[in-house]
Amino acid sequence: MCDTKKRQKRLAVINDFTGFGRCSLTVSIPVVSALGVQCCPVPTSIFSNHTAFPSFYFDDYTQKMPGYIDEWKKMNLHFDGIQIGFLGSHRQISIVEDFIRFFRSESTLVLVDPVMGDNGKPYALYDAQMQEAMRRLSAQADILTPNLTEACILTNTPYRSDGWSEEELFALAGRLAATGARKVVISGIPMGEDLANVLLETKKEPRILRSRRVGTERCGTGDIFASVLAADAVNQVPLQDSVRKAADFISECILATESFDTPDTDGVCFEEVLSLLHR
Repeated sequence: MCDTKKRQKRLAVINDFTGFGRCSLTVSIPVVSALGVQCCPVPTSIFSNHTAFPSFYFDDYTQKMPGYIDEWKKMNLHFDGIQIGFLGSHRQISIVEDFIRFFRSESTLVLVDPVMGDNGKPYALYDAQMQEAMRRLSAQADILTPNLTEACILTNTPYRSDGWSEEELFALAGRLAATGARKVVISGIPMGEDLANVLLETKKEPRILRSRRVGTERCGTGDIFASVLAADAVNQVPLQDSVRKAADFISECILATESFDTPDTDGVCFEEVLSLLHR
């Protein structure tokens, strides 16, 4: 596929759409846009609000995705990047693999955020078969952004919440890279009063980037992190700079949120500081 016309960078973002709760596409669209990239969403499902609330409306979009994507194929669209978030079934993973095969060119960057679990446990639907399917998809990533739980699941490494040495974390990142991912960022690792991100890039020494932990853990921050990295990557921002930017921005989001009486379920008030991302 060849697209020689001068145009704004484009990022296809494959994730669910959640109307309330500030997560998934609801945060990716404004964050990617603020970084000067056209965000082209592919919804995998529609939620009225995310699943941490007592009840929610849910519409599975799996059967609609192929027809939606087929229209883009007819248009012969080109994407500078593809960002992949939460996927809820084998069928969705297969659809995304087909999307990558069709739309990826030599200049298309693929970021996979393997949303599989947290706090040492996989999500209920991520049984052994789903985990294996996600390993297959993650191997196609130019940038892979698991949290510590997901990094352990993908590599069959026993999980523990703390006490990791630098050598162990670097080895964990190396095992992820060995599966095929070109660059790896293991995000949000607790280290005393800090949160750390482990960064591994081809032909570079692995490193740990620390930021001071602020506030409480909230939903949607992982989506913000992945969206900043994906948009920056198509803008050719060095990954180390992008990781620092994403971590600093999330800290500012949390600090802004704590100035309001915002329940944890409502995510972060990123709107208050979104201007920090504008180029």
